[in-house]
Amino acid sequence: MLYLRDLCGQVMASLLRNKLRTLLTMAGIAWGIASIVIIVAMGDGFKAGQRNNMKGLGENLVILFGGQTEKQAGGQRAGRWIHLTHDDVEAIRQECYLVEYVVGELSSTNRGVTSYNSGSFDTNAVEPDFNKLRTIPIANGRFISDRDNRDARRVAILGPKVKAQLFATRKNVLGETVFINSLPFEVIGLMADKHQNSSYGGFDESKIFIPYETAARDIPPKREWFVPGDVDDIIYKPRSLEAFEAARRQVLKVLGRRHDFDPTDKGAVFIWDTVEDAKEVDAIFASMTLFLSTVGVVTLTLGGIGVMNIMLVTVSERTREIGIRRALGATRRRILIDFFIEGCFLAIVSGLIGWAIAFGLSGLLSLAPMPDMFPGLPVKMTTTLFAFAALLLVAICASMVPASRAAALTPVEALRDER
Repeated sequence: MLYLRDLCGQVMASLLRNKLRTLLTMAGIAWGIASIVIIVAMGDGFKAGQRNNMKGLGENLVILFGGQTEKQAGGQRAGRWIHLTHDDVEAIRQECYLVEYVVGELSSTNRGVTSYNSGSFDTNAVEPDFNKLRTIPIANGRFISDRDNRDARRVAILGPKVKAQLFATRKNVLGETVFINSLPFEVIGLMADKHQNSSYGGFDESKIFIPYETAARDIPPKREWFVPGDVDDIIYKPRSLEAFEAARRQVLKVLGRRHDFDPTDKGAVFIWDTVEDAKEVDAIFASMTLFLSTVGVVTLTLGGIGVMNIMLVTVSERTREIGIRRALGATRRRILIDFFIEGCFLAIVSGLIGWAIAFGLSGLLSLAPMPDMFPGLPVKMTTTLFAFAALLLVAICASMVPASRAAALTPVEALRDER
């Protein structure tokens, strides 16, 4: 304990002997560590922001749209249009064991009228499991139930913008009637406000959601190609992220059999795979973070060179002191350890200051309102461990050279120095 106290006092005296030089050297190390922490945290922040944005749509979804075949298959010509049906949904539900949830969706634009106002709105006909796939937060009331869909009940869930237009500032509108294409629908739920930056048919806040069976019976889309049983798209979620590719093969095999197209025909079904998109975005951010982290490590290395230089100067200035200590019995090992610890102390204290600056900046940003795309600078434990592993390596390399030089001095050679 006494040795450590004497050593710390010796180190501080040496560093304070040249305050400006010490300060500049410490600034290089601190900036290197702060750069690494901030850059890696920035990459983690952007990845978290991307995941938050995808949550506005729904997590780990695959959305299928009918396309046009590019290959001949099953005796059918290429160039046929594929129209997805609700029977396809049932087939996937029964045969694809790697699919957790699957629903069909039917969209149309209809006029909504209440006693207070009216407007034209997108109407989405969906099944009860829809809100297990898509993010549809309910502020009041409930979502569509199995019985609502099975009995084709005329019930509706309103997006907040629809509610604002049809009912203005009235708060309690559950049980009120909305006439959709002159047919009365009871309001059973109100959707909460939500952030959404991606969609495939308009933003959910501006939609009315009704049961699929009700829309198929009462207000089918007015399109030339539409036939009863068609759906605009099919949404499914794989049971696990590891099985998402196998689940997609299962689904395409079922659809290919039902519509006589080759499951490998990329034109037959257009696929929006948010799982794949998320992996690609993560890979982009990981590459960017790796590159910028390398730049931070280079900056830290330059700071380490500064530490090595200041320690070499210190060895040169303290040559006579080293000679006296050697003459009084200090071993090479003791000299080596003293100067090695001094260099490491300088580097590690500088690194701690740099990490504290980066962590403080992260904390300040967390107090400010941030956009969904960039929620802040999350300093994770893995980031801290990576930064300090790099710091430790640089500190050891920067301290060993001057410490070895100091230990290599003989008493006679050191005492002969006239500085």
